[in-house]
Amino acid sequence: MATGWNKSVAHFNAPRNAWIMSDSPVGRLVLLCYVSSRGLFVRLKIAEKSIFAVLMRSPWWISILLATAIALAGQFIVSDKFTIIVTSLSFPFFIIAVIAAWNQRHKPGSARIARTMDAVMAMPWREFSDLLEQGFQREGYVVVRTSGAADFELTKAGRTVLVCGRRWKAASHGLEPLRELVNERDTKEAREVRYICIKGITDNAYDYAKDNKIVLMQGMELTELLRLSKGI
Repeated sequence: MATGWNKSVAHFNAPRNAWIMSDSPVGRLVLLCYVSSRGLFVRLKIAEKSIFAVLMRSPWWISILLATAIALAGQFIVSDKFTIIVTSLSFPFFIIAVIAAWNQRHKPGSARIARTMDAVMAMPWREFSDLLEQGFQREGYVVVRTSGAADFELTKAGRTVLVCGRRWKAASHGLEPLRELVNERDTKEAREVRYICIKGITDNAYDYAKDNKIVLMQGMELTELLRLSKGI
């Protein structure tokens, strides 16, 4: 009767000699990597903190480097009986590189982000808020301006999002505006809250935002939302 370990290996159709390899610690480590990599294609949703999810958010060339390193290790470092398995581990990373490159093809570069942030810092609130409203509308939201902790209430497909943007120029962002935004989210039963800050987010505020699922909109997110002219 197969053990729990062997059943998990069988589920992912591990190589024919997997049963022999699974009897040794090194073999189990290699098989664990193999099963994890095959799991990329089986699971419909990748865990947010998994290595694959992190690589999807990272520059595509990082996945290429990892894939190349694993492939070279499979060819020149590990013993012959592990060569095929270790080399096969590079395939998911090559696929992640292709997906990441495709997803990032329209991502703004650091120079454009810097130019956008300089332009935004020089704007008055009226101009900036108009650009925000236009950006949210392009994303398909119905935008309503509000007063209170949030400046905008966005709705789309029955989902409500609250956005605080008027402190975008602040040199430092503490806990108080974030707490007020969370309280308003709870009162209005909003699905999501976003807080716009170009710089100056304190460590405590960052941790609070993370713990309370507040989306911080900064350089990359604002540049993508506003779509200012590349010639700014």
